[in-house]
Amino acid sequence: MKSMTGYGRGDSAAAEATVVVELKAVNRKQSELVVMLPPSWEVLETRIRESVARVVSRGRCEIRVSLDVADGGQAGHRINREAAQAYAREWSEVAAQLGLTGTGAQISLELLARCPGVLQSQTRPVDPEATWPATQAALSAALDTFDGMRRREGEALERDLEGRLAQIRSALDRVRALAPEVVNRYRQQLAQRLQAAGLEGVTVDDERILRELVVFADRSDISEEIARLDSHFQQYDDCRKSREAVGRKLDFLAQEFHREINTIGSKANDARIAAEVVLMKTELERFREQVQNIE
Repeated sequence: MKSMTGYGRGDSAAAEATVVVELKAVNRKQSELVVMLPPSWEVLETRIRESVARVVSRGRCEIRVSLDVADGGQAGHRINREAAQAYAREWSEVAAQLGLTGTGAQISLELLARCPGVLQSQTRPVDPEATWPATQAALSAALDTFDGMRRREGEALERDLEGRLAQIRSALDRVRALAPEVVNRYRQQLAQRLQAAGLEGVTVDDERILRELVVFADRSDISEEIARLDSHFQQYDDCRKSREAVGRKLDFLAQEFHREINTIGSKANDARIAAEVVLMKTELERFREQVQNIE
């Protein structure tokens, strides 16, 4: 079992840049991959998605790819002459309006260089195809870290689920032992009511009373529900052994557990069994909450 939540980071150096890949996943019923790439790197998106999809089958996963370009990514600077000329005209007009003359009215290159947009840096483009081997290596390292974290969290979740199901199994065993006594107790209650009512000639061996006992026994029979719960426990054990994503199957099993436990509670007509049903429902609700975290 693996958790849906996790984080991983990997980096790899290429000739032109160091590629950094970060993965972050949170819970979601369906699979959603969000890929964030540097400008003009869309050509790699499909390959990145395919690589992540082989590891992530459920949850929302963000994949962020960034670049640390050598030399800060600068191949030099360019002077925007049009911008410099426009600033020079504006400053000259301001000097004339203010009546400034002499050295105080001179426009220096230092002043123009500080004006926004005059001195522009040129960024060296990085070819995504040429950098793909480094991107692939960084992605692989990030996936290893990411999946390792999810497996460790999955092991903790599995231990918690085991504890919840152990409580439900124990309660079901007690219900299994109590079930055969339900009809006998009902028979005894009928006898006590007949005696208290003082009805002459009517006993628990009367044909009408026997029919009532047969109907009650059929209506309160929970053997099928117990058998189905045993089957669901076996299916859970199979999920534990599986190396595939089991979150959706466990979610379905939790619903089936709830259905059978509910039916036992409505059919049993016994206070002691009802108490065990409450315990099973309580543990099952916690079980269902944890299943929402499993891939």
